[in-house]
Amino acid sequence: MNKLHQYWKRVVNVLDPAGDWVALIPIRLLLAFEFGKAGLGKLGGANWFANVQDNFPFPFNVIPVEISWFIATWAEILGAAGLVLGLFTRFWAVSLIILTIVAISGVHWPDDYSSFAELWKGYSVSDKGFGNYRIPLLFIFMLIPLVLKGGGKLSLDHVLAKRFK
Repeated sequence: MNKLHQYWKRVVNVLDPAGDWVALIPIRLLLAFEFGKAGLGKLGGANWFANVQDNFPFPFNVIPVEISWFIATWAEILGAAGLVLGLFTRFWAVSLIILTIVAISGVHWPDDYSSFAELWKGYSVSDKGFGNYRIPLLFIFMLIPLVLKGGGKLSLDHVLAKRFK
């Protein structure tokens, strides 16, 4: 048992520092891909926010749809770039959480439900009349570690923090 414990301790002593450098990179890159794709789609696409603006939470429901479209488009594009580079990671993670909450409210939340069981049907990937908030909710939970830990050691945030400390 003692040798197994020593072996495990050596493995952990290698993994812990490596995790400080690389653990958040897959999350950053996956989210950057998804938000970047959504932003680029909006950049070249037609503004459909007028169809869902009434579902946005206050104050987003009173902002003109052209401004909302512009903000959402550029928050997704610039946020994706920030996540890839690990630059202002916490700012972009919080911004993308807010954007995702607005998206869930406006687009992904079910129009009507009478019970928790009905609401739970919206935790899906396809919309069959019950909403489809599963993926945006997963994005929020993936952004939380970036809010709490930043971009990790392999990020421009880390380089800047060391430079200006």
